[in-house]
Amino acid sequence: MKELEEFEFMGDNPQMHQAVLIPGDGIGPEVTAAVRRVLEAASVPVVWEEHQAGLAAVQAGRPLLAEETIDAIRHHRVALKGPCTTPVGEGFTSINVQLRKKLNLFAAVRPVRSLDGVPTRFENVDLVIIRENTEGLYSGVENQVTDGVVMSMKVATQVACERIARWAFRFANRRRRRRITVFHKANIMKVTDGLFLRCARKVHEQDYPNLEYQELIIDAGCMKLVQDPSQFDVLLLENLYGDVVSDLCAGLVGGLGVVPGANFGDDLAVFEAVHGSAPDIAGKGLANPLALLMSGVMMLNYLAETRSDPRCQQAADRIKAAYNRALAEGQKTRDLGGTLSTDAFADAVIARLGD
Repeated sequence: MKELEEFEFMGDNPQMHQAVLIPGDGIGPEVTAAVRRVLEAASVPVVWEEHQAGLAAVQAGRPLLAEETIDAIRHHRVALKGPCTTPVGEGFTSINVQLRKKLNLFAAVRPVRSLDGVPTRFENVDLVIIRENTEGLYSGVENQVTDGVVMSMKVATQVACERIARWAFRFANRRRRRRITVFHKANIMKVTDGLFLRCARKVHEQDYPNLEYQELIIDAGCMKLVQDPSQFDVLLLENLYGDVVSDLCAGLVGGLGVVPGANFGDDLAVFEAVHGSAPDIAGKGLANPLALLMSGVMMLNYLAETRSDPRCQQAADRIKAAYNRALAEGQKTRDLGGTLSTDAFADAVIARLGD
């Protein structure tokens, strides 16, 4: 069975594929440049249209998220994005949240799997986290009621809950996964999380009874995850829970530097490194480009299927085999216990593309 970096879709076949590239800020430009070198070495049939977003855009005298950037993604229908800084407790709204809302990227997908050469306390982890991406507390709908009193609204709609449930079950069925587990807090949030559960149950019972289905209160689910992640297969969560649990699961296999991420809408997708912009190490050549490279592999397989282009599939397979081999042979950046710089890791992957 293929890994999730080989996501399946269908479509036509142009000669070259145009995609939007957003390097991001902090370590973003460094890891993006490293990934571009690997992709070019693998002869991927992609032409990049580069746009800035976040602090990098502001520093260039541009809006945080210009409409022309949104329009470019809508036009090309695919983008690869490096990390963008989000201020804590103040400042502007997350660029990631803005992108998801403006482009209606309702399904976030995070594959989490064990990697040879990256030892952790768990082995054979193979999870997929599917997260509703547009509603809930994570949407950031907040206001000040009066002095010293603030409120955050958790909004859930039947349309969005059914949409993500149907998307998740369809994904699991196509990928021949065995079980979907919904993490929730419906024992307390009976209305919002209750709606999420009812929609998941409806889709399961009506359309996908062949799949196993499970519901767990999220605190108990997290406990079970860190006890034995192998008991889980596909996790389906609302927005905020998905954000927290996907990072928890990344910790099971080595951290955010070794997991890819993607955000899907009806007819477009944005692939991204899910880690932060790490401004404290920016410019030092210490950043691990693997997460963005793995996301690039997901992008290539998406292009292979949506555009029916075997060249993208071939390039994706070569890159994935190359970084798997590099890790297995001890070629790692410092966050994984190695000594390689950002560029040196890219060189290690490139050297193994023909193997």
